[in-house]
Amino acid sequence: MLVHRKARSYRWEGVQELPYKEDNRALFSSITRQVLFSGGFSTLERHEHMHAVLVLRGRGHCLVGGEVRRIELRDLITVPPMTWHQFRATANEPLGFLCMVNAARDKPQLPSEQDLARMRSDARIAAFLHGEPDA
Repeated sequence: MLVHRKARSYRWEGVQELPYKEDNRALFSSITRQVLFSGGFSTLERHEHMHAVLVLRGRGHCLVGGEVRRIELRDLITVPPMTWHQFRATANEPLGFLCMVNAARDKPQLPSEQDLARMRSDARIAAFLHGEPDA
């Protein structure tokens, strides 16, 4: 059995800190990751697998499908298959979470310009995507 203990700096002891993704399109900002088992991503995306996100640190907002919600410590968010989703930290506060996947991960799909236009037709989602703090 392998046990990971949380270090003081909100990092896991003995687990390598990695770049969030190898992607230069600026789809995300100031994120690192540590993979304990299956990992996850916080780009605006959708994919075939369902997953759950458990907030371990901080506060923020999430977009899941057509809803924007505030999230905070110990919230558990479920993301159904093929549902657009993204997680954003509150300004000047780190947001740490575990992304749990009980399936083989498939490659995320990014939104097309048409998908983005549909999402932005909802004022609350448009504000969230624009990074407004009280989306």
